[in-house]
Amino acid sequence: MRLCADVGGSFVDIAAFDERGAIGWRAKRPTPVGDWAAFVALFADALRAVPCARVSIATAGLVDPANGIVTTANIACIHGRTLADDLAAALGIPVRVVNDADAFVLAEATLGVAQGHDRVFGIILGTGVGGGLVEHGRIVGGRGGLGGEWGHGPVVQSSRVAPDAMPVFACGCGRRGCLDTIGSARGIERLHAFLHGHPADSIAITRGAAAGEPRAVATVDYWCDLVGGPLAMLLHALSATIVPVGGGLANAGGLIAALDARVRANLLAPTTTPIVVPGRLGEDAGLIGAFVAGT
Repeated sequence: MRLCADVGGSFVDIAAFDERGAIGWRAKRPTPVGDWAAFVALFADALRAVPCARVSIATAGLVDPANGIVTTANIACIHGRTLADDLAAALGIPVRVVNDADAFVLAEATLGVAQGHDRVFGIILGTGVGGGLVEHGRIVGGRGGLGGEWGHGPVVQSSRVAPDAMPVFACGCGRRGCLDTIGSARGIERLHAFLHGHPADSIAITRGAAAGEPRAVATVDYWCDLVGGPLAMLLHALSATIVPVGGGLANAGGLIAALDARVRANLLAPTTTPIVVPGRLGEDAGLIGAFVAGT
């Protein structure tokens, strides 16, 4: 048996897998964001309920492949830690830790919508924008744990002549104009307010666009321009053949279909087959990815 967990800023989804990959015992607990002892206790309690030989974790934040240090903005108790080593020492069994976006892509490439594709670039469109790259069933890492990260680095720039004519928003990383500021659920809300002068949440915007409401349609159209261009360029560079989408915006089927159409229109080698598609595994993807990464 192996204990696997999907660690987010609000909850830890934790489950026991048998060696065939079937989920048995499962629980969801609030994340003890600022309390390392409570974080360790959460896993220790799970291991008492279902004794397992090892632990695999998918976590929000970057995992540096060189030293195992986790960098995360919203889980203070693991930020800056060599999480795998520290937790292994506390629990007395081996621990493997991977980034949650990487886990999502690995799960979709192995058991989800991207099965059969050799190179998969998966994206997260939720509270923020994230991504991961999997080739031949293995996560492609990067310096500092940045493999597949496409949410940061300015892509929207204003002109000194007309600085207010472009949606250049401050990003949590300290830069301005990052894709994260307009591509996420919060980003499409910022974009809508920028274009139309009044707020709306992402669900209302995407539902409004599906219903043909003119302002929502305009927001989604512009969002597809801003997100679809960089994504098409990445597909040219990476030669990935499918892009599974996770995060809250993946539930807006019309939005993802519109993004797919825009991306395919921007490709130098056009295809009639959908490339940008919602993930198939839903809330299980993080756990499944953690399990596969630990095999």
